[in-house]
Amino acid sequence: MLTVDVIIPLYNPGKQLFTLLDLLAGQSVQPEHVILMNTEQEYLDRLCNEKELLMKYPKLLVKHLKRENFDHGETRNQGVRLSGTQAFMMMTQDALPQDDRLIEHLLKALEKPGTAVAYGRQLPDKNCSPEEQFARSFNYPDIPDRKSAEDLPRLGIKTYFCSNVCAMYRRDLFDQLGGFTHHTIFNEDMIYAGAAVQAGYAIEYVPDAAVIHSHNYSCRQQFHRNFDLGVSQTDHPEIFSGLRSESEGKKMVLQTVRYLKNNGKTYLVPHYIIMCGCRYIGYILGKNYRSLPRALVMRCTMNREYWKWN
Repeated sequence: MLTVDVIIPLYNPGKQLFTLLDLLAGQSVQPEHVILMNTEQEYLDRLCNEKELLMKYPKLLVKHLKRENFDHGETRNQGVRLSGTQAFMMMTQDALPQDDRLIEHLLKALEKPGTAVAYGRQLPDKNCSPEEQFARSFNYPDIPDRKSAEDLPRLGIKTYFCSNVCAMYRRDLFDQLGGFTHHTIFNEDMIYAGAAVQAGYAIEYVPDAAVIHSHNYSCRQQFHRNFDLGVSQTDHPEIFSGLRSESEGKKMVLQTVRYLKNNGKTYLVPHYIIMCGCRYIGYILGKNYRSLPRALVMRCTMNREYWKWN
């Protein structure tokens, strides 16, 4: 079985970090190290004493960086360079393993010939809104899938769908493909997955490898998030050119509305439609950001630091 490290970008963590570290320490397959790429040391210092943290979790490695130096792709690349294992698992600080076999399930999928990355299922938190619960089941069903270039006619842009909330990578193929894009506003996981598929490799979706992870984003947050999504797709035509995502979005909207109605939540439909409008407007503006005034771009983006170098 391949050796594995876990890499987690960290920003202003709360006490849930300790729960995450405890759950990783209890996995059936143990990581060699858990690498925290921590943005702004002062935030971690507010939470705990770093020396005591390292004593409690001896497999932990902590790398500090400044907020202005954080990048969705390059910060993760830096974490990979601190790793010496044959595979590594990317996670986010707000995702919690559902059980003690998360790493085991992803490693098993990753060891299949030709697999570049295997990603897990995201289950909704107990406080998740009904529409977000359905979104989780829509994007992360209970059926496993193996996606490659031959699936592009069937799946379109979803062929490249992959999430670094919980995804495991082969280090040899990662190095061969050049790692994550070195400067990106967002979407580094799908950009890498797209490059892997185009190079002839496969992406494994592993629903048995599940984490608890969901958000109740506001309309404003959805707008900003989808603006940056649109920017990432415009900045990487080598991956996304010719692949439309609007049809998949329409499909999810229609199915979500039906779900809300069938479950006695019709009163939530107007707010959901408004939220979808915010997503779509943000996405279209992001796709066309190069024709927008710089001041407007800065008001629309979720990642203002990105634009200092762009």
